Amino acid sequence: MSCAINARGLRFGYPGGGQALRGIDLHVGHGERVALLGPNGAGKTTFMLHLNALLQGEGELEVAGLEVTKKNVAALRARVGLVFQDPDDQLFMPTVEEDVAFGPMNLGLDGEAVTARVAGALAAVRMGHVASRAPYQLSMGERRRVAIATVLAMEPALLVLDEPSANLDPRARRELLEILEGVERTMLVTTHDLPLAAELCERAVILAGGAVVADGPCHELLADAELLGAHDLELPAGFRLDGLDLRPRPSAQPL
Repeated sequence: MSCAINARGLRFGYPGGGQALRGIDLHVGHGERVALLGPNGAGKTTFMLHLNALLQGEGELEVAGLEVTKKNVAALRARVGLVFQDPDDQLFMPTVEEDVAFGPMNLGLDGEAVTARVAGALAAVRMGHVASRAPYQLSMGERRRVAIATVLAMEPALLVLDEPSANLDPRARRELLEILEGVERTMLVTTHDLPLAAELCERAVILAGGAVVADGPCHELLADAELLGAHDLELPAGFRLDGLDLRPRPSAQPL
């Protein structure tokens, strides 16, 4: 099994802001779904932004078979799909179809290939019926799904989602979870939504103070109330892990 993420001693500090990452060692295998958990300020988003070289720190980092260096930025961003928490950070074209086509067109694909990628990506997130609409006309949940489609159209090896269920109502959250369960990609999900992590991911990693403090089966970590409490995490009142089945796993695409 190849390694989708291999970080060794990854460190990063913001100017005047102290160390955000303090020697991260993290290995994510091809095909895994991993929840990246932790309190605000733990370093989750900083780590995520390293995965396609939006930030570059010290130490070693290999993602999707590529060393994260300046010379590999273009190839890396074709292999690593980042979906930001706010979909409006990714949607900027007049129509949904044009937004989803933007990435494949910049890969140099011809018209037929772009059309096929757009259709496939929108179908994957159940949004083909809004292709001709403007993104601003859509609900938050719909815009989030279109943002995911813009990334899926690039056919990345690794899908990275930042707080995918944030600001969604229960129905939109459920629809999103059903969509993500069918995505055939290695997946890293940063989230405060512990039930979503429990249903979607088989493994969890907890960050605190820029370091990995726990790494193991998701249900085992989430069942450890003392561990969660020590890092400002908790399951919702009444939520039960026992009897909760992990979502069905499709086969991830090879790197």
